[in-house]
Amino acid sequence: MSAATTRSRTPDRLCAEAVDLARSAAQEVAAPGIVGEHVSVVADGDRVVTHLFECEDFGYRGWRWAVTVARASRAKAVTLDETVLQPGPDALLAPQWVPWSERLRPGDMGPGDLLPTEADDLRLEPGYTGEDEEPPNAVDAVAVREAEEDEAAGLGGQALQEAREAAGAARTDAASLPAGLASGAVADLVEAEDAELNTPDLPSAVPARARIASVAEELGMGRPRVLSRYGLHVAADRWDEEFGPKTPMAQAAPAPCVSCGFLVPLGGSLRQAFGICANEFSPADGRVVSLAYGCGGHSEAAVMPKPPVPAAPVLDTVAPDSFPLRPSQEEGPEPSSDGPDGSEDPGHT
Repeated sequence: MSAATTRSRTPDRLCAEAVDLARSAAQEVAAPGIVGEHVSVVADGDRVVTHLFECEDFGYRGWRWAVTVARASRAKAVTLDETVLQPGPDALLAPQWVPWSERLRPGDMGPGDLLPTEADDLRLEPGYTGEDEEPPNAVDAVAVREAEEDEAAGLGGQALQEAREAAGAARTDAASLPAGLASGAVADLVEAEDAELNTPDLPSAVPARARIASVAEELGMGRPRVLSRYGLHVAADRWDEEFGPKTPMAQAAPAPCVSCGFLVPLGGSLRQAFGICANEFSPADGRVVSLAYGCGGHSEAAVMPKPPVPAAPVLDTVAPDSFPLRPSQEEGPEPSSDGPDGSEDPGHT
């Protein structure tokens, strides 16, 4: 450990004894009766000391007035550096600042509020709009479709040619047999060809009852009773009244839910008018909403820009600052240093 470090931990004697100077400086900054008892002395460096005083203000219990004093090398005069109010170990402090995006909770949004979404929001992903898709009557699309049809026709012709070649080979083999056997082989061959050409492709096995039940369950038909059209209309009217276009939230919304990325479409005929909201900050989260409903949490209402990064401060600690020793001619003559009785001002020692 160096000698300079050792000296910095020991308060300077003259600076530590300047308690009255530090108290008067704190009283000038604070209101009368606010500066309390002297608490301690902290050495900030060589000939630099901070005096701590209790703060008697009711709103700042546990805070301390910190007055820093210092003196020059080989000088006996102690001068004032700064006076600030600092929190002590038992001071009541405000909670750590939290960004608004983390303070927001589901249900906090009201009519007219806008909730910006970040450009790289993990809850959203690019969707398909069909703008980059070529129309069905485009030149390239028609050419591709014709090429696929020609390829399928070529594969079918190749299979027919292979069947004809196999039939010719069978006829050749039958011709080499005796007359009685040859007629029977030809008849069997003709029957096999007719059965192959006229019999449609049938499934190898009949679907089991369990397979039919699973398909019916997937289609929503595996229930004893289902919702009638009247019950469907009653439910739609109820949903439209609670989360429909006539609500105050929808009237103040920037856009309807039909263009929101948080909308989950329904199946069946209800998808023409309703969907499910998947925005956790929306008052309709997890609810069935009308496509004409809307709120400030619309995914495209406002995109939150990235906060600008401030540049690092630049401190010039090398170049000296110039100060004039005498006043300029525009400021007038230098004031006399004589006292009020004509004697010379002794100044500071």
